[in-house]
Amino acid sequence: MPTVTRDQLEASLSDLCTQVRDPRAGILGPDSIAWQLGGDLGVFIGGGRAALLQLAHPMVAHAIDHHSKTRTDVVGRFQRTFRNVFAMVFGELEDALRAARRVHAVHSRISGTFADAIGGWQAGTEYHANDADALRWVHATLADTTITVRERLDGPLPISIKDRYMVELNRFAALFGIPRSLLPDSWSAHARYMTEMIASDRLAVSASAREMGQFLFGRGLGTAQPPLGRVAEAMSAALLPLHLADAFGLRASPRLVSAGLAAFRTVYRRLPEAVVKLPARAEAERRLVGQPPGRFSAWTERQLFGLAHRATGQ
Repeated sequence: MPTVTRDQLEASLSDLCTQVRDPRAGILGPDSIAWQLGGDLGVFIGGGRAALLQLAHPMVAHAIDHHSKTRTDVVGRFQRTFRNVFAMVFGELEDALRAARRVHAVHSRISGTFADAIGGWQAGTEYHANDADALRWVHATLADTTITVRERLDGPLPISIKDRYMVELNRFAALFGIPRSLLPDSWSAHARYMTEMIASDRLAVSASAREMGQFLFGRGLGTAQPPLGRVAEAMSAALLPLHLADAFGLRASPRLVSAGLAAFRTVYRRLPEAVVKLPARAEAERRLVGQPPGRFSAWTERQLFGLAHRATGQ
C-alpha cells in the first residue's frame, strides 16, 4: 500500500469533522460504545497482546527497532503514546486533530528498507511508518484486543455491540488517514481480516521483534524478571495465537493466568466505576459537565504510567 500523505491526512480529517456533532465531546463522546468498552483500566490487561501483534508486522517492528527509544526510555514512550491516543479518543475535536497531525509528522520521518527477507517480505523492501497497510494493522490490533479483553472479563458481547464498536472506531482510524476502503463496516469483516492476516506470511516475528517483545516483559536485561513482567508475559501468551506466542518465545503459565484473571475479576467488579475508569475518560466527563480536573484522576494517571517501569524494571 502507498504511504498516507499529509494532503490525504488533511482530507481524512476534514471528512471526520463533518461527522462530529459536538466538538467538545470529541470524535466519539460519552454515549459511544468505544468509551464504554475501552474506557477503564481493564483494557491494559491486553497491552502486551496488542504490542506483540503489532511487532509481528515487519514494517512496525523495523520502524520501532530503528527509530524508537523504546529500549532506553520505556516509560517516556509509554507516556507519549498514550497521551496522544487519549487526546484522540477522549479529547475535544481540536485536541484529536492536533494529536493526529503530531503523530503523522513524527511518522513521516520514519522510513527505511529491510536488510533481510522476513516472512513474505523480500530483502530491500521499503517500509514507512505512514504505510496505509501497516497503520490498518495497528488500528485493527487495538480494536481486536479491546474486544478480546472485554469478553475475557465480562463474557461474550452481542454482535450488535461489536458491530457498532467497529463502525465507531473508523473515526479513530480517520485520524491516521487510513483509507475508508480498508476499514471494516462490521465485526465479521474485521474478524475476517484478522484471521487472514494471522494466517498469512505478512506477519513474521523477526529476531529483533522477538528481542523487543521479551524486553517489554523485563527479560534479557541481565537482571531478574520483575514479577509484574512475568504476569504480563503469561497473560500475553494466553491471549495471543499460539504460533505467535511461540515465535516470540513467551513463557506460558495457564495456572498463573487463570488465578490472576479470577483475582482481578473479583476486585475489578467490586470497585466503584470512578476507581477503574481511565483518567482521560474521567477528565473528559468532568470537562463536559463544567467541572475542573480531579486530583484522583491525576493520581491514577501517575500509577498507570508507572506500570511500564514495574513491568520492565527500566
